Amino acid sequence: MIRKLPVSINEEEFSSLIKATKEKHHKLAFLLGFASGLRISEILKLEKRHINFKEKNILVESGKGGRDRVVPLPKNFREEFLSLIPIICIVRALLFAFRRCANRAGLLEKKPTLHSHSLRHGFATTLLSKGSPIHHVRTLLGHSNISTTNIYLESNPQDALKSYEELF
Repeated sequence: MIRKLPVSINEEEFSSLIKATKEKHHKLAFLLGFASGLRISEILKLEKRHINFKEKNILVESGKGGRDRVVPLPKNFREEFLSLIPIICIVRALLFAFRRCANRAGLLEKKPTLHSHSLRHGFATTLLSKGSPIHHVRTLLGHSNISTTNIYLESNPQDALKSYEELF
């Protein structure tokens, strides 16, 4: 059985998404999904006390599976963003906002199945494409099993073809 590869968003597409997003709290939510790898439910449970500027990280309490983990604070996260936390929004409204903004950015034309979880997928594929070891990505995503993270190694067939051309 062939597993369907996750649809992810790359850095250029993320930039387009942010430019097409009007609401500050939506921009922050999308930033946390893409630059920290947070799930929508984790973004909405985030509190100010979870943000550690000194250590440049975010504590995710009781993520999926009830596990805590630490993820990186986005490099362009500013202190004024704290005024937007907690993000007051329901899950369905944030999912709808993502689709609306992705459509406005023109992303749904080339990736019609793009969804909010694509931000998290983009986080993982970006890390791996820039050389981050898979076990580090597994830790940041909070996966208990490395096989769950392995799917991101297969998500860019162009990289596999380029590697083949360089080596063969």
